[in-house]
Amino acid sequence: MGFSAFAQNAKLRGIVLDENKQAVANVSVSNGAIGTQSNSSGVYELSIPANQKVRVVFSHLSLKSASIVLFLKPNEIMEFNPILNTRQEQMSEVIITAKNNKRIQGITNITPELLRKIPGANAGVENILKTFAGVNSNNELSTQYAVRGGNYDENLVYVNEIEVYRPFLIRSGQQEGLSFTNTDLVQNIDFSAGGFQAKFGDKFSSVLDITYRKPTAFGANFEASFLGGSIAFDAVSKNKKWSAVTGVRYRNNSLLVNSQETQTNYTPTFADIQTNINYQASAKWQWSFLGNISKNNYHYQPLTRQTNFGTLDQPMALVVYYEGQEKDQYATYFGAIKSTFKSNDTNVLKFIGSLYHTTEQEYFDILAQYRLGEVDANVASETYGKVAYTRGIGSQLNHARNNLDALIANIELKGSHDWKQSQLDWGVKYTRESIRDRVVEWEVIDSAGFSIPPPVVLLQKNEPYALYTGPLVPYQNVRATNFTTINRFSGFVQWNSKSTVGSTSIWYNAGLRFHNWEVSGTDENGKSQLVWSPRAQISIQPDWDKDMVFRISGGVYYQPPFYRELRDASGMVQPNVKAQQSVHLVLANDYNFKMWNRPFKLVSELYYKSMSDVNTYTIDNVRIRYAATNLAKAYAQGLDLRLNGEFVPGTESWFSFGYLKTEENSENRGYIARPTDQLLKFGLLFQDYMPTIPSMKVYLNLVYNTGLPGGSPSYSDPYVYQNRLRDYRRADIGFSKIVIDNKENSIQKKWLGNFKELAIGVEIFNLFNNQNAITNTWVRDVYSKNQYAIPNYMTTRVFNIKLTAKL
Repeated sequence: MGFSAFAQNAKLRGIVLDENKQAVANVSVSNGAIGTQSNSSGVYELSIPANQKVRVVFSHLSLKSASIVLFLKPNEIMEFNPILNTRQEQMSEVIITAKNNKRIQGITNITPELLRKIPGANAGVENILKTFAGVNSNNELSTQYAVRGGNYDENLVYVNEIEVYRPFLIRSGQQEGLSFTNTDLVQNIDFSAGGFQAKFGDKFSSVLDITYRKPTAFGANFEASFLGGSIAFDAVSKNKKWSAVTGVRYRNNSLLVNSQETQTNYTPTFADIQTNINYQASAKWQWSFLGNISKNNYHYQPLTRQTNFGTLDQPMALVVYYEGQEKDQYATYFGAIKSTFKSNDTNVLKFIGSLYHTTEQEYFDILAQYRLGEVDANVASETYGKVAYTRGIGSQLNHARNNLDALIANIELKGSHDWKQSQLDWGVKYTRESIRDRVVEWEVIDSAGFSIPPPVVLLQKNEPYALYTGPLVPYQNVRATNFTTINRFSGFVQWNSKSTVGSTSIWYNAGLRFHNWEVSGTDENGKSQLVWSPRAQISIQPDWDKDMVFRISGGVYYQPPFYRELRDASGMVQPNVKAQQSVHLVLANDYNFKMWNRPFKLVSELYYKSMSDVNTYTIDNVRIRYAATNLAKAYAQGLDLRLNGEFVPGTESWFSFGYLKTEENSENRGYIARPTDQLLKFGLLFQDYMPTIPSMKVYLNLVYNTGLPGGSPSYSDPYVYQNRLRDYRRADIGFSKIVIDNKENSIQKKWLGNFKELAIGVEIFNLFNNQNAITNTWVRDVYSKNQYAIPNYMTTRVFNIKLTAKL
């Protein structure tokens, strides 16, 4: 009888793997009546009935499920090695990859390996994003970026579904230090440049959704270069229930900052530690903790500067001598707990709680004494290249004692429910923001011995030809103390479904968000405000010979004001600033094709945004100053094109082109270009290797942006100054030699055998040594009364050496 029962069974066995081809433990393998789990090595074996159709389901709390339908003969043994991850779902005999899912949603997926390979002054995910059409930045020292006419404050960033923040007081790229995202810990990166779903938060421009990996075995990697270093560890407990990935980073921007025209004593210290800890309590319940501690100390002591400008016929120069220093400190602490309960394959609940605390200090006293003059252009002269005739002298004293302390707490509950061809997602969230802010900042400008009065005071002045009898006040003077609390309630519900019309596949997504907030402060309390944000997407894939997907998405998007958007030019908080509103429409085509028998993809997106209740702003370097009003309307329109594929066999490269036009109309004064009106953008990311020595690789990162409106004097009327900065042109190239690669069965001996990969590389930043300007310094000629805009140039050509290793 026992033999007969055995004869009517078959066996299914194999190894369960993740996307990195690592074994996954504790995966439930079941055919409904009988079940088992994969062991610590990912191995499973399941007896199933023979001579009948059987569906076997592979499920894991943190990974997508997979299933297969089998019909096996008695005593037949079949091997099946499913791949489970957050980016791929296997159903029956049909495999639906994550690339298809992202393609339907209009999301671009970035390979994590690119983050560590592609050269850049600030290597990482933002460095890759800046090569995309529609993503713009003209500052290589900054990790901030603008998307489709938005500004740096209009981008959502999530790590493990938890929203992360950046410091408030940063005013220049060289102060920033490290991005929150640690590239050594990343498993998956998704990016959407607009028309995103309701499950994402309330911002105008983009979503960057990052997932940190869950290790399955011990490992380590490190990187060292002239710009700093990093080290990361993967750890797993014996029973595979606990896992952790931890990274430590250190960065020093001296190599880059010292390449600028201003000679300085520059001693920054940017360091952080991050950890992502996971605990598999059971097959249905999982807990995780994401933590980060970041310390940025910035000590800047400028010494001298000479900037040459003008024409060949009239070369001029600005020579500046500095006294004083700047000392800034930024300390951030972030912790988040996430609990996931998966009652079955179709119902998932998630609880997320996070706390973000930042203390920021910005202190400086810098005196700049300048000479503006004509340059000796006579090559035979002993004073060639020096100022031969002075046309203006003056000084500028900048003072600041700015402090900020912010505490942001979040509690969120989310759910996901699948049935048949549909999925329902929902979530509710409470946020409390408590900010204590003191601003004491002034600037005194002296020209030829005369103090320049502030531009906002309309007094008749004709110095030095007429005596000035007005009050002696600083050119700029901001003093304010704010204790502000913002309470927010937000939530969403969205529905996804798929249907077919004939042989055409159609995917639907419709959702609704709400956001309620109230601002309270020491001087004035704001009123409670509520906005509703409907959003929708439709994707169509015709049954054509050509593999194409057409997509239309859009909705009404709101951006309720964050603290920075509430603070006006005088430093005071305006609690009743309304949410900016934008109506989005995105038309897209996604075309997969073969060229040279290799895969390629062309993505085209046409977009339009109509904005109202706009809170206008100006940008100085990376510092944004808001008007804290809603007196403008605006629009943004453009076209994004991106062609990516295997231009070189086995490697991914892409070309991108973007056209953008964005204008605003403030108080019906007419439409003018917004500060992020980029016009044209070209981006190139290219990978190559030597055919005869494939371990020798080349990586090229090239960006060209037309000039942004900007560089005007501080607090000037943008309707009066509609100047543009020069075009931004930059190319970074990297050469890498892989010394050890286990995949290639490289020579392993002695201590080198412990490495899975070892590589050494050389990077050249700003390969063509282009002069890119981020702002202008305005100097007045006392004789002609003209003001000259002297460009503040970014970094020049810099060489870097990098060593990377994996254990």
